[in-house]
Amino acid sequence: MKKIIAGLLIASAMLLADGYKQADRIADMQKMAQAMQDIQSGFFYNNADIVKAGVKDLKETIVKIRPIDSEVNNKDIYEKWLNNNMKMTHKIQKKIKQKAEDIEERFVDGDAVQALQAYSKISGQCMKCHVNLRKW
Repeated sequence: MKKIIAGLLIASAMLLADGYKQADRIADMQKMAQAMQDIQSGFFYNNADIVKAGVKDLKETIVKIRPIDSEVNNKDIYEKWLNNNMKMTHKIQKKIKQKAEDIEERFVDGDAVQALQAYSKISGQCMKCHVNLRKW
């Protein structure tokens, strides 16, 4: 019985080990964009539950973002360095998570102005990644 379970676990791990593709990154970016829209809607409707849901989605999705397989497996060292700047990616992810927590905390406490400022800083981090890493 243990061998069957172990075999099933190994087989499922192999199926899920396709790597991180461009389509995955696009889907994650769309989820984050929707989460940001949800947070903004929560601000406009003065609804903490909508803000919390958006923050939760944003925090769950931001940790999935990473270089896609073709960027990681690139043989050109310079291009690989440009595309695979994990240090910057992790720093941006950390700041977005912190500011998302600030949004939830401050909005629930009734400080909508500070929550909106944290939202603006998240947008700035998003643009920083898109400009510096994605070359927009």
